This record gives sequence, C-alpha cells and structure tokens, in this order.
Amino acid sequence: MDELHDSQAQATPVWAIFSDLMAALVGIFVLITVWVIGIQLELSQSLQQEKARRQVEEQRRIALEDALRDPLSSGRITFHNGRIGISGSVLFALNSDVLQPKGEKLLSSLVEPLRNYLSEHDELLMVSGFTDDLAIQKGNPRYQDNWGLSAQRALTVTRTLIAQGMPADRIFAAAFGDNQPVVPNQSEASRAQNRRVEITTVPRQSNQAENDE
Repeated sequence: MDELHDSQAQATPVWAIFSDLMAALVGIFVLITVWVIGIQLELSQSLQQEKARRQVEEQRRIALEDALRDPLSSGRITFHNGRIGISGSVLFALNSDVLQPKGEKLLSSLVEPLRNYLSEHDELLMVSGFTDDLAIQKGNPRYQDNWGLSAQRALTVTRTLIAQGMPADRIFAAAFGDNQPVVPNQSEASRAQNRRVEITTVPRQSNQAENDE
C-alpha cells in the first residue's frame, strides 16, 4: 500500500511539468500569432500608403497634363512620366545657348498653364538641360564641356520663363550634360533627341520640415 502511494506521489510532478510545458507552448503560439498579425497589419498599411501616394502622383500628372493641353495638342512639347520635354533644336542652335525666336514663343505659351498649375499645387519647377555625347567643338570659348552647355541652356530657359511672368521663387535650373539620354547616342537623329530641355514639377519642402532641420 505504501508503495502505491509512493508511485502516485512520484507521478504527480510529471503531469505538473507537462501542464506547464503546454501552457508555455500556448503562450509562445499566442505571441507568434500576435506578431504575424502585427506584420500583416503593417504590410497592409504600407500597401495602402503606397497606393495613396501613387494616386496622388497620378492626380498631379493628370492635372499638369490638363493644364498643358494646348501646347501638347500642337505637338510642340512632349509629356512623359510628369516631364515636359522640349527639343533642343526648337530652343537653340547647335552648340549655342542663345534662345531662338520660335523657342522663346514656345516658352511664352507654357507660362500661363504652368503658373496656373503652381497656384493650385505647392510645388516647384525644375528646368533641366541635357546634351548629346559629342564633345564641345574645339575653339569654343564659352563652354569647357557639355556640363557647361547644358547648365547655361537650363539657365537661359529659366530666366526667360521668369522674364515672361513665372514666379522666380517657384523655379530653378539643373544641368545633366550628356548623362541620362532618352535614347542611345547612335546617330544624328538619336543625338538630336538627347539634346533637350525638360521641365519637371517637384514637391516643395515645407516650412515645418525646414524648421525641424
């Protein structure tokens, strides 16, 4: 009889340990489940934020395209991925930064729609100059390289737009030289495509963000 009691006394701790182990496993399972749900919620929020961002960008693109309807319909400019493209041959003679009359007239047609767009959106205009891959002709004292030519062309367009009524605090110039060609520089026709000026809208940094810095 004493042996039976001893056997039961020895068996009890085993079940207690098993019960504790099961409780620990359940706890771990709950923690894993909560973690998985948290990850799923975070991914869902990220997807929603990305979707909202893309919708805002699409709305901006549509608004800008609508503002530029007349110049676009005439074929004088191109519009792709939010970039307004103007052929360099329309604006400038080869290796020149002097604006041609037809180029000045074209820029004049862009001022009002771009200004109207900026009045409704807290953005800036970036005027970018691009060239082909050919080196600047020797004996040209104005530019050392394509960086200089693209920079001066961008500045010429920027200053012309300001003179025609574009707010000076909403526009700036940038130069890319022969970088970022739209097509490979394989022929005169392709190089002519790469000699261009682009106007792009970019978000303006808020005053709050500037104060935080």
